[in-house]
Amino acid sequence: MKPVAIALLLFASLCCTRECYAQDAGDFHPATTNVWGAEYPRVDSEGRAQIRVKAPDATKVKVNFWSGPKLDMEKQPDGFWTATTPPLVPGLHYYTLIIDGAEVSDTNSRAYFGGGKYASMVEVPEPGSTYYSIQDVPHGQVREVWYSSEVTGSWRHALVYLPPKYDEQTKVRYPVLYLQHGAGEDETGWTKQGRANFILDNLIAAGSCKPMILVMAYGYAGRAGQPAPDFTGKPFGSPEMLKVMKDMAAAFEDDVTRVLIPYIDSNFRTLSDRNHRAMAGLSMGGMQTFQITLDHLDLFSYIGGFSGAGGMLVLGDRKLDSKTDYNGVFADPAAFAKKVHLLWVGVGTAEPERMRTGLQRLHTSLLDANIQHVFYESPGTDHEWQTWRRDLKDFAPRLFQQASQ
Repeated sequence: MKPVAIALLLFASLCCTRECYAQDAGDFHPATTNVWGAEYPRVDSEGRAQIRVKAPDATKVKVNFWSGPKLDMEKQPDGFWTATTPPLVPGLHYYTLIIDGAEVSDTNSRAYFGGGKYASMVEVPEPGSTYYSIQDVPHGQVREVWYSSEVTGSWRHALVYLPPKYDEQTKVRYPVLYLQHGAGEDETGWTKQGRANFILDNLIAAGSCKPMILVMAYGYAGRAGQPAPDFTGKPFGSPEMLKVMKDMAAAFEDDVTRVLIPYIDSNFRTLSDRNHRAMAGLSMGGMQTFQITLDHLDLFSYIGGFSGAGGMLVLGDRKLDSKTDYNGVFADPAAFAKKVHLLWVGVGTAEPERMRTGLQRLHTSLLDANIQHVFYESPGTDHEWQTWRRDLKDFAPRLFQQASQ
């Protein structure tokens, strides 16, 4: 009887192990950001993420969420390393793996360009939110364009979203929103990470915003014949770093206003007056937006800054001087309101303190200067894509409502 008893004991132990594992697994399912067929990373209804990587010869493996936990992974008998995060806030989360000191991407995840490199991401769904999901509505198209710039002396790349029925309604012209990415990202960010095309599809289908063309351009620029911008050895906030940023921003400003806008107006059916042209951007793109639009109010009448409005003014820890900043465009509130149909500033409530308080200070400064504007706070989100998805969802429906003026 002893072998039978041992067998029963082993069977019971196996059942218990499977039951315990099933309980621990909960309702985990593969993340939507995975490559085809990958079971991991997985997420559950609480927002936890499970990461799994095969590294049988490694001695130490960590998972590094850039705006979240940094966890030691546990080695399993089969050579896989695993980790389960605490609940994460909804949205996209960049992460990398540190395997014996080497930082690598997780091959189970699609690659997303952020932080100046391709990295992994896991999507934690926002319960009840479908505004950035693919839905059964008419869809626009995202097209790639290349244009030659005499400003940079190079070919430059942009993505262009065309609204549903653009190719069918050949006599219809559309307003344009120029939408910029942040530092360390590129022109693919607003479609791959931000899902801007699906946000607009859903808003247009619901009748919540005007059909529009969306232009997402490569945001780094250097002048033809000059060395590429170099931040090496230039501390953040130093005069040397600020000069490099200023030079790069000025080159991009000239590329947008002298090359990109004429190219888009020549190659797509746009409404090419200022009343039908908007610009917005996140982080660095918000800084670029404020510089470009406020320097060129003859070209733009709708302005949006997503976690980046005001740029170095915000990070410089001072209030807006309405009489002198941005060449005094805020000095006359009535004149500004006639020219600018919408000035929009957004921030996540969980963003880094310097960014959050700086943008709140900008909001207060605009109030003190009697400048009409919208200030939007995304609850519970950091300097991350869920903040900027929400920003676009609030910003886009406000555009071109006064375009006939």
